[in-house]
Amino acid sequence: MTDSSRADGAPASSSAGASGTHGATAAEAAHDHGGRRRFWTLTVGSVGVVYGDIGTSPLYAMRETLLHLGHTPSPHEVVGIVSLLIWALIVVVTFKYVFILLRADNHGEGGTLSLMALAQNALGRNSTVLLGLGIVGAALFYGDAILTPAISVLSAVEGLKVATPVFQPYVLPITLAIIVALYVAQSSGTGKVAALFGPITVVWFLVLAVLGFIHIFDAPMVLHALNPVEAVLFLLEHGFLAFVVLGGTFLAVTGAEALYADMGHFGRGPIRTAWLGLVLPALVINYLGQGGLAISHPEAIKDLFFLTAPEWFRLPLALLACLATVVASQAVISGAYSLTRQAMQLGLLPHLEVQHTSQTEAGQIYMPKVNWLMLAGVLALVVIFQSSSALAAAYGIAVTGTMIVTTMLAVVVIARTWGFGWALAVACMTPFFIVDVAFLSANMLKLPDGGYIPLILGAAIVVLMWTWIRGVRFVEGRIQRESIPILEFAKSMSTSSATRVKGTAMYLTSSPEIAPPALLHNLKHNKVLHERNVILSVRTERQPLVDEQDRVEFHKVSDEFSTLIVRYGFMEDPNLPRALAQAKAHGLPFDMMKTSFFVGRRSFRASASVGMPLWQDHVFIALVRQSYDATEYFRIPAGRVVELGNQMVV
Repeated sequence: MTDSSRADGAPASSSAGASGTHGATAAEAAHDHGGRRRFWTLTVGSVGVVYGDIGTSPLYAMRETLLHLGHTPSPHEVVGIVSLLIWALIVVVTFKYVFILLRADNHGEGGTLSLMALAQNALGRNSTVLLGLGIVGAALFYGDAILTPAISVLSAVEGLKVATPVFQPYVLPITLAIIVALYVAQSSGTGKVAALFGPITVVWFLVLAVLGFIHIFDAPMVLHALNPVEAVLFLLEHGFLAFVVLGGTFLAVTGAEALYADMGHFGRGPIRTAWLGLVLPALVINYLGQGGLAISHPEAIKDLFFLTAPEWFRLPLALLACLATVVASQAVISGAYSLTRQAMQLGLLPHLEVQHTSQTEAGQIYMPKVNWLMLAGVLALVVIFQSSSALAAAYGIAVTGTMIVTTMLAVVVIARTWGFGWALAVACMTPFFIVDVAFLSANMLKLPDGGYIPLILGAAIVVLMWTWIRGVRFVEGRIQRESIPILEFAKSMSTSSATRVKGTAMYLTSSPEIAPPALLHNLKHNKVLHERNVILSVRTERQPLVDEQDRVEFHKVSDEFSTLIVRYGFMEDPNLPRALAQAKAHGLPFDMMKTSFFVGRRSFRASASVGMPLWQDHVFIALVRQSYDATEYFRIPAGRVVELGNQMVV
């Protein structure tokens, strides 16, 4: 019986063990499968969002570079130019961004302002120089953000007239219609169609590769362009003309900044895989093919890209190009929203309205004022320049400026955060800095032909940001000088005969160390004090996200007064009710229905004798008027808010 039982039990035990092992293996396999599936989903998604801009460069980059020569190029010159395009992609995008900058993440996030915050953290202090670099880089991005949709969509629509002359009179109206529709659609959100962006752009890159591969055989000598010596020889042989050509060559790498800026959305692995596995090979093959066609048929240069397609495929190609440029434009628009939100959180711009267009994806936002300003800028560019060739003259300066800023900020991160030291960091980034400066210098030749436009726009945004920073510092400094330390105020209130009322009063302020003006005004005019008074300050950290356990910091000052600091990362949207609910665990008795939020609302009056120059006072006041209501921004229920106003001379 025992043996029988043991015999029966053995298989059962063995079966259980096998089942457990199989279950664990199956779970691990499912986990690995799920992980791989997510990785490839992110990789495909990154192709659409990250590489949409650089992926549309073949529409005009090769053509404009060849036209910069000013004469019909010889086969040797075509090979040299193709080599310049290919090695610009390898040196600038692959070496600098993919291999180096993707490692310089700020808690997983990339981009100019994120890198600026990371560099400031590396130094352990606020640096005016780093702040200035961040402001310049961000400002120049906006110049790129209005040029990219204009040149991309216009160059794609121009393909329709190559397919059939019937579209010749309608190129401009169709372009304007597509751009208007794109920006109008932003308020509805892009979540429903965003899933198509990746597959559409994957198809686009595959088509680029096929079209290029076909025409390599038109002139196999173009394969010599894979040798960087050809690029060097072209530069040495053509002197100043080669310098001019560099301005066109740079068009091939516009969009490289998006690779770094969108790291937080997709991660460095998928972005790197997409670049090395699909995007770079497709671009290289396409430029080789365009070079082959230019050698065998020099007359095709004016419409080089679309003439790489057989006649029957030109209309479908133009339509696919329109879709690809819409995807590229959407990526830039989303990037502008994201950058603006970061700038707001870091105190570089006033708080503007942010609408969330998705209940599940926090990153899908819509900013009405930014959207309509961008639309106006893009439409103006299309109407003024009227062709992608003319727009190409204005394109490039802003991007090169941003790249130089990125290189300089990266030196600080490599030296201090990575611990490589200043000498090695400078040695590592100097070659890239030289390349960036060479491209910027070449693009400066475009100034008379429209290159001044992104610079003027960038300069205007720098002025706005710097004015906002100066104005806020002046206001906060004046408040500090005229206020009473909260410890001193709390002590004086302990013996005050002011009437106490039940409930909690929360006073929003930028400095929890002082008694907020709203508190003083409430006491002065209403002659009452709540039984619990919380000095509430919202701070933005120099990192994209803040851990929930570090979100709130609560300190009791006296029986009646306490301070509460709520921290957010520069990629987060403040939600005070949620943070206050968390504060209960720190000893703050919070009941929304028994809490009143006191918010100071100041009006400003300009004065030439106080603070900033008079013109800057007016700019600051205009920015204040554009600020989004604090109640809405911090998501405080409107029925619980009391606003107390005063006037200040600036």
